[in-house]
Amino acid sequence: MKLLRYGPVGQEKPGLLDADGAVRDLSALVDDIAGDALSPSSLQRLRELDPTSLPLVAGVPQQDLRLGPCVGAIGKFICIGLNYADHAEEAGMPVPDEPIIFNKWTSAVVGPNDEIQIPRGSEKTDWEVELAVVIGTAGSYIDADDALSHVAGFCIVNDVSERDFQLNRSGTWDKGKGCDSFGPTGPWLVTPDEIADVDALDLWLDVDGERQQSGSTSTLIFKIPHLVSYCSQFMSLQPGDIISTGTPPGVGMGQTPPRYLRGGEVLQLGISGLGTQENRVRPAQ
Repeated sequence: MKLLRYGPVGQEKPGLLDADGAVRDLSALVDDIAGDALSPSSLQRLRELDPTSLPLVAGVPQQDLRLGPCVGAIGKFICIGLNYADHAEEAGMPVPDEPIIFNKWTSAVVGPNDEIQIPRGSEKTDWEVELAVVIGTAGSYIDADDALSHVAGFCIVNDVSERDFQLNRSGTWDKGKGCDSFGPTGPWLVTPDEIADVDALDLWLDVDGERQQSGSTSTLIFKIPHLVSYCSQFMSLQPGDIISTGTPPGVGMGQTPPRYLRGGEVLQLGISGLGTQENRVRPAQ
């Protein structure tokens, strides 16, 4: 099942993608793709529906029908750093002994085709395609063996990053991670039953049609169950929380010479089974 949110910014409605790639409206059944709607019982109820019985929404998603972030009312946007060994190498950093945790502010979240805004003073805005986990069942101190039962689904995140803010501004990575528009999320939340093997998903990202990133979740250092369990040792996880699991190699920072976004570029990215994003980059204003 692919769940989504459609409509103008701030007025998104809940929907699902049917077998023909059209959007069906869920407004009569759930208020949003958020909170209790992500619980196992709610997802099962939606899964049992006949999509053709739901109102058809006019327009083609990601073309003339805007999609918003696929999760609403996100409580925490948790990110994992250096979770691919080859990305750690290109960043010139050691492979971590434990997961590195940082945050994106929820004000960074935008839709999968919305513009990315380069912030004022930026010289090193970069890209990062990532697999994200969406929590559906709350928990603390979750056992790794039980971790996947807390997952509502998976989606794409572009962990857009300003490297100078992140690494050279006397503080945590968060400074360079949470700028407005730095969290394109979606296009849809894909429930686990549609993914044969979450540890064998291909990830890719192009800048102006040129392939920059190409990787697979098979090379994740810390796998999904471990990440969910690990994060829950330091904070309770709540329905709608997102854990973005790290990026494969090919970011601009790791190139020789480094390559960064200036404005005017188009980013296209995707993960097998989870859809694609396309974002135009707007220069700083």
